[in-house]
Amino acid sequence: MDPGQVLNMPAKDKSPVLRIDLRGPTPVYRQIVDGLRAMLVGGAFKPGDKLPPVRQLAIDLNVNHNTVAGAYRLLAEEGWLDLKRHHGATVLARSRQRAGAQRHDDFAQRLEELAALAIADGIDRQAIADRLNLLACQLNQTKKGSP
Repeated sequence: MDPGQVLNMPAKDKSPVLRIDLRGPTPVYRQIVDGLRAMLVGGAFKPGDKLPPVRQLAIDLNVNHNTVAGAYRLLAEEGWLDLKRHHGATVLARSRQRAGAQRHDDFAQRLEELAALAIADGIDRQAIADRLNLLACQLNQTKKGSP
């Protein structure tokens, strides 16, 4: 795999895909964290599931194992993973978080910044709006009890 790394992550019912871009502006560890978090939030992994070992994921993505280890550590700090030496990363049951007003404001700002970046990168405004509408529909279809 080269610039646009794609990895099918093993899961019981689905085959989630982790995508990273080695030449993109976003650091690889951040892409791994964000991609795995999206999978975790989306239910691709259930509590008790094992993620691929650090070294295996690093080989599959063609990145340094410390990059993957750092991503796993960040997810563990967020409460998503239990990391045990020689036992790997296990998905934890994570309680639903309650966001205060500041979190809502931060989210709105990040979303606006992301849209501005997409526009600056040449993505059509209508394409951004269409994608946001699709995401909104998907979020509204998600079970209310999931994180």
